[in-house]
Amino acid sequence: MRFAYADPPYIGQAERHYKCAEIDHRELLRKLDCLYPDGWALSCSTPSLGMILGWCPADVRVAAWCKSFCAFKRNVRPAYAWEPVIYRGGRNPSNGYRAAIPEKNGKQLTPKDFIVEPITLKKGLVGAKPEKVCRWILQLLNVQPGDEVVDLYPGTGIMGVVAKEFTRVEEEERG
Repeated sequence: MRFAYADPPYIGQAERHYKCAEIDHRELLRKLDCLYPDGWALSCSTPSLGMILGWCPADVRVAAWCKSFCAFKRNVRPAYAWEPVIYRGGRNPSNGYRAAIPEKNGKQLTPKDFIVEPITLKKGLVGAKPEKVCRWILQLLNVQPGDEVVDLYPGTGIMGVVAKEFTRVEEEERG
């Protein structure tokens, strides 16, 4: 299966943080749906969530990265301490895939629709995601060995590193 992850500059932040033109999020969503029908995930900001959801297909879900440590901004109350991740598709029961049932008293295999993890610091890029958050996003889509994950806005490259781990097929599995 082929999946995509998009963590573009958030609406209204492109010039300020990245010295680039604004991203057309509506067009980005069209691209995600057209080119990645198996599934995709999009990180966004809480102020833009309502607008972006209005452009999404009805069957998307929203998950929450809750930041146990976050940056406090002057004159912003309450603090922005969570970040939405909109996702669609994936190898999930809503798309016709059976959910794996854990062995009795075994590890739960279904991810939660939220994660609590602090922000990253000093990664060289505003908004860099922690490895644990990248793993969680791939778990939301149920990415498996042999799948392909395309990181549309690679930034620090951490999603690519985590995706490579997730999708690696061990030599003995290759035959």
